[in-house]
Amino acid sequence: MFDDKTEIYETLIDWEKRLANEAPFYRDWFDRVRARRVLDVACGTGRHAAMFHSWGLHLEAADLSPGMLRCGRERFGEHVHLRWVERGFDQPVENDEPFDVALCVGNSLALAPDMAVVERAVAEMLAAVRSGGIVVIHVLNLWHLPDGPCHWQKCKHAHLGGEDVTIVKGVHRSGSRGYVDLVVASREHSAEMQTQSVPFLGIELDELKGISRRAGATDVHSFGNYRQVPYDRANSEDLIFIAVK
Repeated sequence: MFDDKTEIYETLIDWEKRLANEAPFYRDWFDRVRARRVLDVACGTGRHAAMFHSWGLHLEAADLSPGMLRCGRERFGEHVHLRWVERGFDQPVENDEPFDVALCVGNSLALAPDMAVVERAVAEMLAAVRSGGIVVIHVLNLWHLPDGPCHWQKCKHAHLGGEDVTIVKGVHRSGSRGYVDLVVASREHSAEMQTQSVPFLGIELDELKGISRRAGATDVHSFGNYRQVPYDRANSEDLIFIAVK
């Protein structure tokens, strides 16, 4: 049914609501460091990059997925101050001028295959920003989930790929690993169904602190949501981490 999950990804997220919730957080931290140049190392379809660009910032939006980048280019265009780059988040960033902010959000960092890749990614982000700049990381806090049962989050009907489908998304924890569970079922052909269970890492706050310090961070901050409520391992749905270079 779907080889490229870009359309499904876009359909599942209420972007207007999500960005409205997150924008005050980014404005606050961008203002603190007087951000002008921003690097998004896992930009997806470019929604955050486009929002930041609309604020007058210079953006480099990178992703490993050609489909995601194509969607971003088609929707938001390419500009001298909005560049799209195909690159993994653990690969070196070639830039003539350092960035003020580097970010990896939407649980993207947790999709790394192991912590060695996470460590390289954080090191590359810190290497890409200037002294006094910041790295912003957002991952799902795996530890607030019970071990075992799936937490079903979304069920949506959509018209994708020329047919009507139902999309169901959930997440579950098995030990120290999380899984994003996806079911896409045709509403026209009952026998047609796709399922996917994508593993992700349970990243601990102390791990991010240690990795960042080793890569040159001088200070760190952590929150449990975009309202900057303190992070609580047992109860916070998210872990938002800021490393100051």
